[in-house]
Amino acid sequence: MKKYIGFGEHVEGYSIPVLNEREIRASAGILFLVMLFSIQVAGGAQNFTPLKYAVTFFLVDMLIRIFINPAYSPTLILGRFIVRNQAPEYVGAQQKKFAWHIGVTLAMIMFVHLVILNGFSPITGIICFICLIFLFFESAFGICLGCKVYPWIYKEKAQYCPGEVCEIKDRQDIQKISGTQWIILLGYVLFIVFVILLFNDFYAKPAIDLFGLEERYNR
Repeated sequence: MKKYIGFGEHVEGYSIPVLNEREIRASAGILFLVMLFSIQVAGGAQNFTPLKYAVTFFLVDMLIRIFINPAYSPTLILGRFIVRNQAPEYVGAQQKKFAWHIGVTLAMIMFVHLVILNGFSPITGIICFICLIFLFFESAFGICLGCKVYPWIYKEKAQYCPGEVCEIKDRQDIQKISGTQWIILLGYVLFIVFVILLFNDFYAKPAIDLFGLEERYNR
């Protein structure tokens, strides 16, 4: 049984159990797309069925990670398959376990509200937004927001963080942002504001069905 129950892999050269950050990011991307689609359907068409399924599957996946073994999480298995040709990037398992406990808590609240009570409220909306933020930061930037809280709770430094952010070191030249780049970024933000203010009426015009597909479909 111990062969199947556990948390993290023991890899030579690492003093603590670790996980592969690349498959975790792939898994977060999969969950992000599923949750985003389900939330859009719920908000746009007022159809909460896909979101109920998504929350259920999300909760089960997280429970498997924490109480059985991350190696048997369906989305992590799929993530492993997707990034199987990439070199592993090992991260400490302990802070990930803490972050996933947060995920289980949020998913459990959503499950009770949506599935058990069959209702929605500002609480479900806020939790959906938080989940999307967590998943997006993990998949897009490799930043585990839940892991950021880990040192505050346990009063100890996390080990083997993605991108070695736990280690204090000087940034390399390619990581530094120059004054010119900051000016360009600020100019781009001003450009966005300018376009919105000046052309909002033009951009807000209803789109035209160029090929008449909608008319044919409604016949």
